[in-house]
Amino acid sequence: METVVITGASRGIGAALAREYGEAGARVVVCARSESALESVAADVEAAGGEAVTQRADVRDEYDVERLLETAARAASQDGGIDAVFANAGVYHGVPGETPLAEESYSAFDEHLRVNGRGVFATVREAVPHLAADARVVVPSGRIAREPKPGFGSYAVSKALAEAVAQQFAAELDNPVGVVDPGQVSSELTNGAQGRDPTDVAPMFRWAAQEADPEALDGNVLSLRDWKKATR
Repeated sequence: METVVITGASRGIGAALAREYGEAGARVVVCARSESALESVAADVEAAGGEAVTQRADVRDEYDVERLLETAARAASQDGGIDAVFANAGVYHGVPGETPLAEESYSAFDEHLRVNGRGVFATVREAVPHLAADARVVVPSGRIAREPKPGFGSYAVSKALAEAVAQQFAAELDNPVGVVDPGQVSSELTNGAQGRDPTDVAPMFRWAAQEADPEALDGNVLSLRDWKKATR
């Protein structure tokens, strides 16, 4: 059975991706800051024919992340290791487009970097000893990480950091590590901004982790256009 780990799985892309893998019959190890928030996601995974493992974990805490990946490794011990890791947990403090960097608090800056950047580092670092030989690591991101726009402040900075972390791991690990940019997605993270439904882009992430050319993923950004071109 395939085993995947998804951080920040209680909502948005993380929840949609967990359900996507549940429908494929996978073992899905999901975490969020509140384990109770994962209950409906886990129920959906199991109702679809998959296996769900839930654990409370805060990616700001490396010990939480270590325990999460050890839990996933035990679940996958009979199947050769973890097959895919999605470092998906993220936060945005403020309204998108209305958080200019010069007006942000130090606490908001630190929180964005700690969750969106350092959280990716902790997730991948703790996953490395437990990855299957052909496993892939995927980091969700967006154009704002590469094309700064006014009003996105330290959130944009943190996403650029997340991409840099992914690129450096890609340069150092045998397993492919890359970024997936699904374009604008509507979720609580973006304060309900118009965009694609997370359910519509979840297959893109599974494609990146299973079917995309590993060399195209490794150290690079796969876009919505890349996915549509490869699967049309």
